[in-house]
Amino acid sequence: MMQLSTSGMLQDSYDAIIIGAGHNGLTTAAYLAQAGLKTLLVEARHDVGGTAASDTFAGCSINICNCDHLAVRTNPLIEELHLDQHGLKYIDMDPAQINGSWHSDLWWPSFHDLDQTCDALSQVLPHEVGNYRRYVTDALPVISLILDNANDVPSRRKLVANSARRGGRGLARLLQWSRSSAAEVLESYFSAPEIIGPALVEGPTVWGVSPHTPHTGLGAITLAMRHSAQVGRPVGGSGVLPMALLKAYQSFGGELLLSSPVSAILCEDQKLYGIELSDGRVIHSQTVISACNPHDTFVKWLKGAPSSAHSFIERWRNTPQSQGYESKIDAVFHGDVQYKALQHDRYQNLLANDEGCTFVIAPNTQELHDGHTMMTNGQILAKPAFLANTPTFSDSTLAAPGTNILSLEALFTPYNFVNGWESLDEPTRWLSLYDTLLTEPLTPRISAWRVKTPAHYETEFFLPQGHATSFAGGPMSIFFSQQPELSRYTTPIKNLYITGAATFPGAGVWGSSGRNAAQVILKSL
Repeated sequence: MMQLSTSGMLQDSYDAIIIGAGHNGLTTAAYLAQAGLKTLLVEARHDVGGTAASDTFAGCSINICNCDHLAVRTNPLIEELHLDQHGLKYIDMDPAQINGSWHSDLWWPSFHDLDQTCDALSQVLPHEVGNYRRYVTDALPVISLILDNANDVPSRRKLVANSARRGGRGLARLLQWSRSSAAEVLESYFSAPEIIGPALVEGPTVWGVSPHTPHTGLGAITLAMRHSAQVGRPVGGSGVLPMALLKAYQSFGGELLLSSPVSAILCEDQKLYGIELSDGRVIHSQTVISACNPHDTFVKWLKGAPSSAHSFIERWRNTPQSQGYESKIDAVFHGDVQYKALQHDRYQNLLANDEGCTFVIAPNTQELHDGHTMMTNGQILAKPAFLANTPTFSDSTLAAPGTNILSLEALFTPYNFVNGWESLDEPTRWLSLYDTLLTEPLTPRISAWRVKTPAHYETEFFLPQGHATSFAGGPMSIFFSQQPELSRYTTPIKNLYITGAATFPGAGVWGSSGRNAAQVILKSL
């Protein structure tokens, strides 16, 4: 049923229509409305936020995906859109994460402070302390360039200019790493799999590619990113961010239409003139922005496109769609969580407070490569990469007193799983695996749990085959892509723009593509 969540009636015509109310669609819409455009945001689901949202399960507030926010906290949008005035407050997570392995009890924490991290490493992996400092020293200028470039419309000219402004630091290494694989970069600094494995999980694994894939070397910056910006979690869950964006958007006069799938983007006489909803209603606008999957946008929805765009549409028609590879268990339980590996005396002074930070449980490099190969054949590693946290340990607002939440994300879990996702046997196995890491098994203390697999992300979030299209090669891949619309936000159809996950160089919550798309649109208008 179509819903209008703003006061007043839906109008026939708008200055701009945005399709898709994920966090990037919300960001673009908020900037356009802030600039004074009469703006309509259309969402197929019953709520905003996409996979950055939270929902309710077993009486608890559950994050759809992992709850850690890092990149978005480097983005000016929080200040520019006054999101703090709309309920967004962050809990700083320190340590940001604990890096673990399936094969070792030499687990180590990543703190925001470099010296504190190195002090911890000196008690766990002392031979890697000097290597870690050298790695971070080399990586931080690269990260600064990436952040500068990501928070603006990407271009080679701006990249060189930003490098010059910083005294030329980082550009040569950025280019060198971007040509390498993530495994090659990390192995040039470290020998310990306890460092390399977690870094690869947070890099190419969350992109859905093998650690040996060329041009993924910038995935090696993930550990150093924790020293460049502070990992945080919105008080009340990840979904507070999109809700704050929605409130900002509506405070600027923007209108929202929920539960309203789009059936067509309409062109006539070589011009864009609006959209058609699934109920047949036509809404007029000469400017349409899609924050949805490009295949849907260009192949499924676009009707009456100008002849000059036919080759563009055919290119997208012939572009293969990747399959989803991430799954997530949400479990409600009572009691505490203690890891066997952290019971060693060395951790008594290291981890006075881990407060539910994310634990990365990593296979080694070869296993991650094998896991990628298995994934393409519909199979899953015996011990897949896990991202595990208990968000209620840091934010008691998420559940009733005495109740806790486990978030367990499993990677390289394919959409085309050979045994099918109808059965819960495979995700139940992950819980059993997780129990082996703990001093006291969690499974007997679980009162309710659910799993989101790529099949669920397809049916519930309109992600084809459960995959959100993105640049799997990381930030520099935007300069090498054969699909310039994904890094320039413009298309061959005048006033049809694209934003969202497809225009994002990696995975996670950032908002830069939403902000950058708005800049391009406002400049052209």
